[in-house]
Amino acid sequence: MGTVPGMSETSSAAASGTFEIAGELPVHRLGFGAMRITGEGIWGPPSDRDAAVAVVRRAYELGITLIDTADSYGPDVSEEIIAEALHPYPEDLVIATKGGLTRSGPGRWTPDGSPEHLRAACEGSLRKLRVDTIDLYQLHRIDSKVPVEETIGVLEELRAEGKIRFVGLSEVSVDELAHVRTLIDVATVQNRYNLGDRAAEDVLEACERDGLGFIPWAPLEAGALGRPGGPLDEAARRHDASPGQLALAWLLARSPVMLPIPGTGSVAHLEENVGAVGLELTDEELEALTEGA
Repeated sequence: MGTVPGMSETSSAAASGTFEIAGELPVHRLGFGAMRITGEGIWGPPSDRDAAVAVVRRAYELGITLIDTADSYGPDVSEEIIAEALHPYPEDLVIATKGGLTRSGPGRWTPDGSPEHLRAACEGSLRKLRVDTIDLYQLHRIDSKVPVEETIGVLEELRAEGKIRFVGLSEVSVDELAHVRTLIDVATVQNRYNLGDRAAEDVLEACERDGLGFIPWAPLEAGALGRPGGPLDEAARRHDASPGQLALAWLLARSPVMLPIPGTGSVAHLEENVGAVGLELTDEELEALTEGA
């Protein structure tokens, strides 16, 4: 294998630092998103299942202790591959999954926050992941057709039954987060956030204030900052790294509660992503990237 930009023989996600989810579950801050180990359109099995299994195994070998998935990835496929790759799970591995979206075809996602659906989704994830308790179960979306009290109520029931340990939210506003927190303890929030899209800045700040983990999805996107000759491109050249690695390094430097979960179906790309933990951006570079939005 050729040299991976930013990757050394000792690169490990452990160098990204540690965050304790809910003060009880320590994870290395750079995680792995398991959406792209499925087929085209996040639908059906991958073209090479053995390669997908290898990516998941390599993620743990590289020090990743937080894997994020969902029952809707495939659907079912991602969770099944994770279990095939790593079960019985190492004690330090945290698998976070999600429920609350249904699938009718490639690229199609429909919210369903009904108690009936969420209970079935959670119990299905328990079977596919081959666990008795899901460490972190995230509501994939708040369903506007269902009173949020009913949606959260079933999550509280599942937690009381020992099927869920901690609850997370995804794609919520500050007001929604605050309201849900009056109904149940929330450990993490997963919103879209990256160099090119910081619409969730206020949600990140709320998580920082209260010590909640913030899981940015689409972490590698950079928008206009990724243009040739821009601050991201220039910093990547100085560090002999890829723009994606710089985007991850910026996220890790942005906040101690930040838990990026870049996803890929390629071992080489996975190794490149983990190489980002070895990059140290100068104050000037951080400022240029932060102000360049």
